[in-house]
Amino acid sequence: MSIPKFVTFTSGAVPVEVENIDTDQIIPARFLKATERKGFGDNLFRDWRYDAEGRPIAAFPLNDPRYEGRILVAGRNFGCGSSREHAPIALLNMGAKAVIADSFARIFFRNAVNLGLVPVICKGISKKVKEGQTLTLDFVKGVVTVQETGESYPCEALGEQAMKILAAGGIKPLMRARFAKEKAEQKVE
Repeated sequence: MSIPKFVTFTSGAVPVEVENIDTDQIIPARFLKATERKGFGDNLFRDWRYDAEGRPIAAFPLNDPRYEGRILVAGRNFGCGSSREHAPIALLNMGAKAVIADSFARIFFRNAVNLGLVPVICKGISKKVKEGQTLTLDFVKGVVTVQETGESYPCEALGEQAMKILAAGGIKPLMRARFAKEKAEQKVE
C-alpha cells in the first residue's frame, strides 16, 4: 500500500482525541497470536470500540459512519508503549493510509514507515479537526488542509529515506526491488 508519487492525499478524517495512545490500546496483546498480517483491523482499538459483550460502541469514531476515512488524527505521543509492529499493521488492516498526530513515539513512527503507513507530525492538529471533515495531505508543501474551512497547518517533513520507503509501500518492497535490481545488474556483467 503506497501513496503514488507522494504528492497529495485526500480523505475523511477519523479523529481520536486522546493523548498517549499506546500500542496495547491500538491492538490489545490478546489479539497478537496471529502469524499473518491479516485480521488485526477488526480488533483495532478493541477495548474502546466494543463493550464487554462485543457490541460496537456507537460513540467511538471508528464505529460512526460520519468518520469514513483513511486518515486517523490523534494527539501527542501516539503509539507509545511497546515496540510491536502489530499496531501499524492493525491500522493498515482497517484501511488507514496515514496517521496525523501532534507527536509519535519514535519506535511506532519507524514501524509505521517501514510498513507503509504514513506518519505525519502536525503539532496542534488534534484540536483543529472536527467530526466529518476531509483532510488533504500535501507532501510537497508540507501542509495539512481542512477542506471544509480551507485552513492549512504546517507539518514536519519526512526525511528522504522515509519518503523512499513509503513510496515503495514499505521497507520490504523497497528492499525486494533493490535486490532484484542488483541481481539483474550482476547478470549483465
